Amino acid sequence: MNRERVIAKKRFGQNFLKDESVVLRIVEAMPHNTNRIVEIGPGLGDLTKHIVNIKGVSAFEVDTDLCRHLERSFKDEITTGRLVLKCGDVLESWESELLNEQYDLVANLPYYIATKIILKALADTHCRNMLVMVQREVAEKFSASPGEKNFGALSVITQSVATAEIVLQIPPEAFEPPPKVDSAVLLIQKTADRKSDVFEIFLKAAFTQPRKTLYKNLSARYAKEDIEKALGALDLSLSIRPHQVRTSDYHQVYNILEKGSLYGRRDPGGSSAK
Repeated sequence: MNRERVIAKKRFGQNFLKDESVVLRIVEAMPHNTNRIVEIGPGLGDLTKHIVNIKGVSAFEVDTDLCRHLERSFKDEITTGRLVLKCGDVLESWESELLNEQYDLVANLPYYIATKIILKALADTHCRNMLVMVQREVAEKFSASPGEKNFGALSVITQSVATAEIVLQIPPEAFEPPPKVDSAVLLIQKTADRKSDVFEIFLKAAFTQPRKTLYKNLSARYAKEDIEKALGALDLSLSIRPHQVRTSDYHQVYNILEKGSLYGRRDPGGSSAK
């Protein structure tokens, strides 16, 4: 199977990266460590062929046609164990941990499941870093700083346990076929592991209506006098909007509303523990 005969399947969100210079820049941005690499949706193997020469790779491909192509293209690497190819839906085999060893996720993620994959990787104790290509708007939501319009629950969740930054922006012309949106390469380096718990329910309430005040949003879940106490303790105005509040302050407001205390144990990333 060659590139000319491959037809991208819309149901899998396939857009093949054809710009070799972008591929090389992604490889250059990979964290320098001894972790194994997980690649989700290797497609034609354009990124895989570079990574497999540097580190061992475990690749997950849902498209059976592409799996056959990869099996032929990387026959030697599969035989030696340099590449472990798993055909099927990665989300079906991904419970709490994807591998039983430390790994970094390096991939051009299918846009329709990118957010779900990143959140699962944040919770996976064996995943240490992520260098992933996603829709630019999604990358901005994970990496936005307080005060920016895209700062939301995903930003707080991520920045509670990691650092996140956009390292490369990519135009549609770099893909075949070109998507209707711009893309970006997002680097997430974990300092702890995400725990999906009451804190994230609290965040969902806080960002229910981003244009409303934080006070208004939280009023649907908590008593108004408790919210006033929590915001007042941190010198936060009752008119402050959700995107204007720092990640560390969200942890403190949560501690007051759910635990009745202002200062919790500090986590490795510097935010109050949940």
